[in-house]
Order: sequence, then C-alpha cells, then structure tokens
Amino acid sequence: MRIPDPTAASVFGLPLWLVVAVGAVALFGAFQVYYWVGRRLGEALYRSRVGRRIGRARIERVENVVRRWGALAVYGCFWVPGLRHTLPWVAGALRVDYRWYVTASALGCLTWVPVTSFGLYSLLWAWLSLAARSPALAAAVVAVVALAAALLVRRRRRRKGHSGGAPAAPEAVRSCRDA
Repeated sequence: MRIPDPTAASVFGLPLWLVVAVGAVALFGAFQVYYWVGRRLGEALYRSRVGRRIGRARIERVENVVRRWGALAVYGCFWVPGLRHTLPWVAGALRVDYRWYVTASALGCLTWVPVTSFGLYSLLWAWLSLAARSPALAAAVVAVVALAAALLVRRRRRRKGHSGGAPAAPEAVRSCRDA
C-alpha cells in the first residue's frame, strides 16, 4: 500500500493547510462577533429566540463556568461541543476582559481547528482506504458508528426525561446582571 504525501492533501483543489488556515480565521471572526453581540445585547440575549431555545438553566450553567474559569473557559469551550457556540456570547454578556477573551479565542482557534481538521481528514481517508479494500467492512464500520450515535442520543434523551425537567423558580435563577 502506498502512503500518500501529506503535503499533497487538498480540499476542492486547495491545499489542506490553506483550508485549515481560512477555517481558523473564520472561526476566530465568528467568536469575536459572538462576544460583541453578547456584550451589546446582554440580558436581551436570554429573552431572544435563541436564548429561549437553549434554555435559561443551561445558560446559567455556562455563566457559572465563565465566572469560575474566565478566559480559560473560552479556550476550553472549543473542545466541548455544547459550549462552543454558547459560551462566547455569555462571556460578552458577563463582560469578560476582552484582552483575555481575544487571547483565549485565538489560542483556541489555533489549536482546535487544525486538530479537528486533520483528524477528520485522516479518519475520512482511512475509511475510504478501508472501503477500497473491503466495502463490506467499511459498511459495517458505518453501521457500528451509527448504532453508537443512536444509543448515545437515546441515553441522553432518557436521562433528560428523568431529570425532573421543572425549571427553577425565577427568584432562584441568577442572571448575568445579578453578578
């Protein structure tokens, strides 16, 4: 089996490293927009359609993470799928020091984007290589991954259904304005 030249990897005819660099810059830009929207709108974000969809209790948990860890939470949110798109605007609403925020989000983009991009590219290449050698085994791998994902979703939905589901009384919920 021939090992491909890693510098020859490409997506849509562009070198993979360039696609990754553009993705990192785009994500960094999105994180800055999230922060400034959160900072500008503050409490109004919680009453917005997105805020209602996420749910006040979840947002409160994110607020607590930001209060406890500050800019380190911004870096960490890149590695936690649920936090990645919630924490930046909560950090803005809580008025996390922008110098620390921009540093943490830049470091997050510089580490998370390449790791996930090259990791996913490697997984895709490995699966395609497997499919070329054994289509049945490649289909079995897809079936196992789909089954594992379905079981995980089912387990999370069950756990969510048994958590009581009753929201806290309004006076028991602290918002970013109470801090």
